[in-house]
Amino acid sequence: MNGDDLDPNEVASALLAGISALVRRVRQVPVDGGLTMPERTALSHLDRSGPTTSSALARQVQITAQAMGATLSALRARGLVERHPDPNDGRRMVLSVTDAGLQALKDKRNARAELIAQSLTGGAFTPAELEQLASAAPLLERLAQNI
Repeated sequence: MNGDDLDPNEVASALLAGISALVRRVRQVPVDGGLTMPERTALSHLDRSGPTTSSALARQVQITAQAMGATLSALRARGLVERHPDPNDGRRMVLSVTDAGLQALKDKRNARAELIAQSLTGGAFTPAELEQLASAAPLLERLAQNI
């Protein structure tokens, strides 16, 4: 079967189902790293978007300001996030990820990648299937960028 015979809606549904199951499973399996899901989300957003206020970060991740405040307080207590006066408005404080916070994110990502690598080397996939998965990875990245 060539690409002309494929229904884009069926391909989209199959990809969404498979990727969703993979992401859910990777998030459910505990890995070392010491970050809760809300902490990882806050750190990841701060890492990607740069320094911002607690309320702006809460809006970005669509949670209450109070919930974000509690998450950021825990991260600050562990030295993973730091506060500084906003250079544009001295009355506000902006938060940024510390080097320790970046390392915690990296450790969590590495632990999840290792979890997937263990699954790939466990004999559940043939060498040809591993090649297909390797070929699909950049295509999935490009798909994500085009959404």
